[in-house]
Amino acid sequence: MRLISDQDVAQLINMREAIAAMTAAFEQYGNGAGAIAPRVRATAEHNGHSAVIAVMGAALPASGVIGAKAYSTVDNRSHFVIVLFSALTGEPLATVQANQITRLRTAAVSAVALRHLGARDARTLALFGAGVQARAHAEAFLLTHPFERVLVAARSGGPAFADWIGTEFGVSAQAVDAAAAAREAEVIATCTRSSEPLFDGTLVRPGTLVVAVGAAKPQARELDDALLARAERIVVEWLPAALADAGEFARAGADVIDPTRVVELGRLLVGGCHGWQRRTQDVIVFKSVGIGLEDVALARLVWDRLGD
Repeated sequence: MRLISDQDVAQLINMREAIAAMTAAFEQYGNGAGAIAPRVRATAEHNGHSAVIAVMGAALPASGVIGAKAYSTVDNRSHFVIVLFSALTGEPLATVQANQITRLRTAAVSAVALRHLGARDARTLALFGAGVQARAHAEAFLLTHPFERVLVAARSGGPAFADWIGTEFGVSAQAVDAAAAAREAEVIATCTRSSEPLFDGTLVRPGTLVVAVGAAKPQARELDDALLARAERIVVEWLPAALADAGEFARAGADVIDPTRVVELGRLLVGGCHGWQRRTQDVIVFKSVGIGLEDVALARLVWDRLGD
């Protein structure tokens, strides 16, 4: 069994390849191939510190692999490892250090959602946050969509992040407050650890796609009830995971989220949603909590590259 480091992963695959892999994985699952293991957590407190271990996984026999990701969170810092097995023999293939995979797969899935749910003529992107996932989303979105302007709303590091975007991608970027970002953008991505809504959902303009990828904990939410109630569709990776881990679902008021307007991404990719087609004025929410399908699919791509 091989040990694959984050450095190996960074050398073997890039964001564009991760986006292609996520598209294929969700199409495969949408067609009924594979199974997903839900996230389970155990938390302990000792001497004023918290220690969490979490595990989730997937079986993708059509891709030849099954696997699980385990990660620790100690004092709000997480570290990730994926164990990959052969779906043909059951033998372990590799242990993959997965901090880089987690960075790539989260933004790559959001880029898949953008491609299928965002307005083609959207030119202004708003990014909430300035950390690892905000930067990954800037990369994924600016590689795959012709945005002309980026607005950054962050509690700290916003101007530096905006400067980085301008230098790295040649796109006009500026730091703004949350209300301006929500009001002016046509695509919004929230990449924070906030436990409370980041902006007033009534500010969001008709036709906007909102991608929320913040903390996958039922007590934390980045979007308010006003926005969720406006959404023509709320798209999720896998409904059981959204119900278990998304604060937007767990903390929503009664009747705010209409179950008939919630659809899984894989189902949308392969078969649409009862003939629904996105209208110009529709507000769409994509809520991501991260699922084992994404991790195992990307680990499989890394493994395949090592074999090439």
